[in-house]
Amino acid sequence: MKLILTREVAGLGHAGDVVTVKDGYARNFLLPRGNAIAWSKGGEVQIEGIRRARSAREIRDLDHAKEIKATLESAEVTVKAKVGSTGSLFGSVTDKDVAAALKSATGIDVDRHRIKIDGHIKKLGKYTVKVGLHTQVSANVSIVVAAI
Repeated sequence: MKLILTREVAGLGHAGDVVTVKDGYARNFLLPRGNAIAWSKGGEVQIEGIRRARSAREIRDLDHAKEIKATLESAEVTVKAKVGSTGSLFGSVTDKDVAAALKSATGIDVDRHRIKIDGHIKKLGKYTVKVGLHTQVSANVSIVVAAI
């Protein structure tokens, strides 16, 4: 089956790539998770949009990664969350929340899959998360979890 990848899939390709995979892999894994869409002539138009979005997020080289690292590590990032009367959060802070907070604080769009959080963040306070920017560069970003 011929597919257009919408996200990076390890061992298969990057967003915007046209790949051919077995039908079962496509039906049971890639399509239900939203990692790919079925290829069609109309879908070829979407490929260009996916590639433009990927290039906007992509880190060009090692020097660019170091610049972004400096920006992220110097930023003051605050994640707002709902808190109960005991001081515990309703749910936990996820990589998606951190990516949104980074975007609003610095203007840099970070892929949420590159954000690594040690354990679950379920209380207010200051935490450090790791953001993988390049194979040789990762940033340790400190975030503050505050009540709404």
